[in-house]
This record gives sequence, structure tokens and C-alpha cells, in this order.
Amino acid sequence: MIPEFIKIKNDVLPDEPGVYFYYGEDGTLLYIGKATSLKKRVGSYFTKAHDGRIAELVGKIARIEYIETPSVIEALVLEANQIRANQPPYNIMSRDDKSFLYLVFTNEEYPRPQLLRGLELERLGVNPFSMELSAKTKEKFLAVFGPYTSGWSLKKSLEILRRIFPWSTCQPPSVTGRTRPCFDAHLHKCPGVCTGAIDVKSYREIIKHLILFYEGNKKSLVREMKKEMEKAAKEERFEDAARLRNQLGWLEHIQDVALISKEDVTLPFASTEPELVIDLNGRIEAYDISNISGTSAVGSMVVFEEGKPAKQKYRKFKIKTVKGSNDVAMMEEVMRRRIARGISQPKAWELPVIMVIDGGEGQVHRVQRVLQEVGVSIPLVGIAKGFDRKQDRLVFDEGNQELARVALRGKETFQKARDEAHRFAVKYHREVRGKASIK
Repeated sequence: MIPEFIKIKNDVLPDEPGVYFYYGEDGTLLYIGKATSLKKRVGSYFTKAHDGRIAELVGKIARIEYIETPSVIEALVLEANQIRANQPPYNIMSRDDKSFLYLVFTNEEYPRPQLLRGLELERLGVNPFSMELSAKTKEKFLAVFGPYTSGWSLKKSLEILRRIFPWSTCQPPSVTGRTRPCFDAHLHKCPGVCTGAIDVKSYREIIKHLILFYEGNKKSLVREMKKEMEKAAKEERFEDAARLRNQLGWLEHIQDVALISKEDVTLPFASTEPELVIDLNGRIEAYDISNISGTSAVGSMVVFEEGKPAKQKYRKFKIKTVKGSNDVAMMEEVMRRRIARGISQPKAWELPVIMVIDGGEGQVHRVQRVLQEVGVSIPLVGIAKGFDRKQDRLVFDEGNQELARVALRGKETFQKARDEAHRFAVKYHREVRGKASIK
């Protein structure tokens, strides 16, 4: 029960999504939070004893205000924007650890959303809590949003919104020479930058819509999209009009149940939500296959630690079950044997923080299937060869924002590990082929 001396807006807390504001006796704004249910979330602060900062915060609450939102995602957006604008003391106490996530939109030909932590922004010369972007910041980013107290919810919100406003992490074919659509394009999560299916102006319009949403300007966004839809219909661009109509429908009825799971049970400062943090200085394993028309086939595993080869931990695999030239099946055999040893001999075969696979979607999807079958979760990055190292294409689950961030930052390290795996595999293949020729 909330104590009677605490004043509540309209004397009632609705059982709806929204953002709540805790004020002290002197009118100071103490804390801002979001909720899938304002009634349940706020009530949870007063139902049991708390330790540390939560108890201190609850003891100072004299007034509770709130703003209802149509959806949980909009509560998430409103909370972050209000925290940045007001900087309440109990929200920014964790500022020193720079661990909060920020959503940024890159300023490039085909912009894309990225997740960065406060510390990373400061290293780039950006003040995470500044509402006004400096000229230097604008060179790097179109917009910066945050801090987001729930990184898990932010990632989920991007996954949901990508179904409405698809964006790309690809480079255009003028850069890559690519003609086939990426995996995300097949899922309608990429509008076709990879194949030139969308021009710069149309793509930037999508990013503009997404930025408007995270600014909290949903009404302006809806109004603008309706005008675009009517214009497209008048100009008899019926496919564009239908797409905008569908986007408006999805936007007005966002299915964000995926965001509900933790928001009403985890109190602030608890840090219990799972965050995937990939340490590029940790153990990175890279794999390659080497054979000639399926003969003398071998696989290699190399290990990088602290960004450098750990040669004493390299491993060789002679392919035993695959006949003929089938690199995907060979990679599957290597992975099954490697994971089996990791499970049975965890100290000798320590599992890595990330795996680098030499190959494209085929190899990555097959390895992912193997990992899922045995219940092992390891982030994967494939490297599809280009004409040269600059043209190499990274293949990974781009819906995983932390993995996307790490993949782009660690590309050079992954390429070095891939090259070393290739060298090691070719060397072992020559040894096996040489022994076979003697026989």
C-alpha cells in the first residue's frame, strides 16, 4: 500500500503503460521510471522492505506524477528522453560507471542505428547527457538518444520497430560489387541497400521516421506518413501507398508484449537483466576448412586472446565423415567435435566468447543449428570473402544489437583470426596430402 501522505496524480495509478515521476517534499524531481503497468510498478516500491538506494529513494517520495503512453515502447522512449532532459539524482547516480546504453544514428550515406555505452560516447568526444549536439558530434551522428536504463528493452524495441521501419547495415553494390540480397533482405528487415534496390533519399526517409519515433514525436510521424501515403496514391504509386498504409497500421497497434517480461519485477539499481557483453580481448576462435575436391580434407581452429594468436591452443581436425567436396558439412563435423570436447573437457577446451567462421550464410546457419541442438550459446560471425580484405562481408545475427556493435568494431581482429585459421588449415592439409601421396 502507498502511504496516504504521498500525493498521487488524480489520486489513482492506472493499470496502463507509462512513465512515473517521484518528487521529494521540497518539489525536487528524484527519479523517473517506466512501467508496463503504472499501478503495479509503482506499487511494487511499497510492498516490501528494501536495502540501499531503493530504501533511501522510497523514504524521500512525497508526490507521484505520471504520463500514460499507448504502448510500452513509447514509455521506454519517453523515459529516456525525460531522464536526459531532467537528470534526476537517483537516475544519474550510476553515471560514473558509464554503463548505460545510448542509441545513436550514424551520419553516413546510408545511416543506421547503433548502440554505444556512455564511456564509448565520451571517448568519441560526445557528452552523453547533453541535449544539444555539438558540431563535432553532428559529424559522427544524426541523433543521440538515451540513457536507457534497460539495455535489454532497448534492443527489443529496435527488433520490433525494424519490422515497421527496416534499416540496413550493408554497403551498396557500388562498394561491394554484390548482386544478391543479404539474409535480412529476405526477412524484410533490410530495404535492399545491398543490391541497390533503394536509393539514398528513400532510405534516409526511413531513418528520419525512426528518429522521429525515438524523439517521442509519434503524432508528427503518423501525420507525415499519412501525407506521404495520400501523395503516393494521387501519383498512382500504389505499391508505396500500400506499404505506408501497412506501416501506419503496425505503428498504431505495436505488439510490444516482448518488452513486458522484466519491467514490473526488477526495481532500479538491481542490474539483474541479462546483458550480452562480448570482450574482444577474450578468447576468440576462428575456423576454416581446407581440401582439394574433397580429398585430404581438414579443419582448423585457431585461438586469439588479447587480440593476438595463442598458438599453443590451436587444434587440427581431420575430416572423417564427409565424402566429396562439401565445406558446409565439413564445418558441421568440426563444430560437433569441438563442442563435444568443450562439454566433456571444459578446462582443456574452454568455450570462446565468440566464434569466427570462414564462410557466408550457409556455414554460419549450419554452425548455429549445431549450437542450438546441443544447447550452447556462443555468438557467431562469418566472413564471406570479397575481392580483397576491404570487400570482406561480415555475416551475423544483425537483430542482436550488441553483436552488431562488436562485429563492426572487431572486424579487423576477426579478419586476422580468419587469415590465421586459413594459413593453419592449408599447412595441415599439405601435411595430410603429403602423407597420403607417400602411401
